[in-house]
Amino acid sequence: MVAAFAIAPPAKDSGVELSTVIQKLPAPGITLLETGKPIFVREERVRRSDTVASLMSRLGIYDGEALQFIRSNRQARDIARHLQAGTTVSAETGAWGNLQSLSMELPGKDAMLVIERNRYGFFAREVPLQLERRIVIKSGEIRHSLFAATDDADIPDAIAMQMVEIFGGELDFHRDLRKGDRFSLVYESFTDRGQTVRSGRILAAELVNDKTVLQAYWFQPEQGEGAYHAADGSSPRKAFLRSPIEFSRISSGFSDARLHPLLGTWRAHKGVDYAARAGTGVIAVADGVVETAARQSGYGNLIVLKHQGSYSTAYGHLQGFAKGIREGTQVRQGDTIGYVGQTGLATGPHLHYEFRVKEEPVDPLAIALPIATPLDKAQLARVKAAKQKLSQQLAMAREMTLATAE
Repeated sequence: MVAAFAIAPPAKDSGVELSTVIQKLPAPGITLLETGKPIFVREERVRRSDTVASLMSRLGIYDGEALQFIRSNRQARDIARHLQAGTTVSAETGAWGNLQSLSMELPGKDAMLVIERNRYGFFAREVPLQLERRIVIKSGEIRHSLFAATDDADIPDAIAMQMVEIFGGELDFHRDLRKGDRFSLVYESFTDRGQTVRSGRILAAELVNDKTVLQAYWFQPEQGEGAYHAADGSSPRKAFLRSPIEFSRISSGFSDARLHPLLGTWRAHKGVDYAARAGTGVIAVADGVVETAARQSGYGNLIVLKHQGSYSTAYGHLQGFAKGIREGTQVRQGDTIGYVGQTGLATGPHLHYEFRVKEEPVDPLAIALPIATPLDKAQLARVKAAKQKLSQQLAMAREMTLATAE
């Protein structure tokens, strides 16, 4: 399957200027440089399951001395700390897999970590990036899952996760995605000397879910924080997200009578259980203040967040709490607050999630969630004016070849 995408430089007018159209074709993974000794250049993207050793193997590095340097040198160890899926890593090796140089972007630093070999051994250094912003327009179709579709369209995981955050108040990505659903995206990409080093922000997004069209446009005012807005200027961001885990499956729903798997008795299950791997991040479904962050009987490690009005949410069986999470801490919607575990009365790793109104649990999958504060008339007019160019770019994305998921 061939996926096509376009890159357009930013422009001041409302038109869309495309400087380059690229067709994705098979490319050789190894380049042989014309030097006195054979030097091989390889480039790989970090996978979700990667370790330093597995990444080096795919890069064709078979060099015990290099691996030992990466594990022992303080600066070189940043590679292990920044193994984020989608990050590009490149390496130059000799004919027998001996490492000559390795480079990897350091997220959040706008710098590249470079490890090089000289006659004395290895050394590591940071090299500032010369970032250039580009606008990328892409589209895809859901066949099996969102990640499968975005991977097939060569869309970074960071962009896929942003789409989940944008539409998380409108759509439950665990239950509501359908085969044949389509999405179109306009997002930033930053390059260094022609090579993509990281993605930026989604500027416009459209998701067609079972004939329901969801749209979001980024608007940055001259002062204050930017936000996403729907085509009519309203905010797609709800006061509460539907799910506290980005991708998982529901293993047990809200019920007034359920046979407890450990106690063997019938009792109410006043929440929703999400099955997930131990260590999976748990996010706050809304802005709030930590009311509880402690071990509590059958809940195990429990976090309770107090939200606006009479609302609160609870997150149980956690492996542990995120850094800085303690009683009185303020959190924002989407912040990681803890990690899936198996503490308390739990037969396996999962998250027990409760949505409470006036301290009484209600079914979070059935309740109508509160909406965010709407814009005033002046703000609404500015948002509608700012989205005109982005609307044209989204229209272009719809017309592009749809990606077919694996």
